[in-house]
Amino acid sequence: MEHLRIIAGDATSPQAKGPKIIAHVCNDIGGWGKGFVVALSKRWPEPEKAYRAWYRGRSGNDFGLGAVQLVQVKPDVWVANMVGQRGIRTGSGGPPIRYDAVERCLAALAGHALEREASVHMPRIGCGLAGGTWPRIEPLITRALSARDMPVTVYDHG
Repeated sequence: MEHLRIIAGDATSPQAKGPKIIAHVCNDIGGWGKGFVVALSKRWPEPEKAYRAWYRGRSGNDFGLGAVQLVQVKPDVWVANMVGQRGIRTGSGGPPIRYDAVERCLAALAGHALEREASVHMPRIGCGLAGGTWPRIEPLITRALSARDMPVTVYDHG
């Protein structure tokens, strides 16, 4: 069985039967408004609301690099807000992507997907505004999800 498919399409409209988790990478400074999150917010208000509340309450919760927040948007669809990016600008520390945090997020995501027997859907996470590269992200997805027999679909938009 092919566990990582890359198809043309819209990750906010996952193509699969059964429970689905749509995964994407967020930053650690509470910013939501550019990139894939815009498409998410057009479809459902809950992921943004939940992310902003999670960020606001960060002194008393697990918000931070490597954390995952699962937000139910339909009876069989969840959005995984994965904090895998430090800030939003490329600076002296390089691009905002933090591969180690993305790896921790994907490990947590695997647990959520197994619990729900869900397939995982995502854009090319971390490769847009976060500045990551697909050759570094894809093996993380393969190790965390595909190697555990979880179906993953990556959507190339447009």
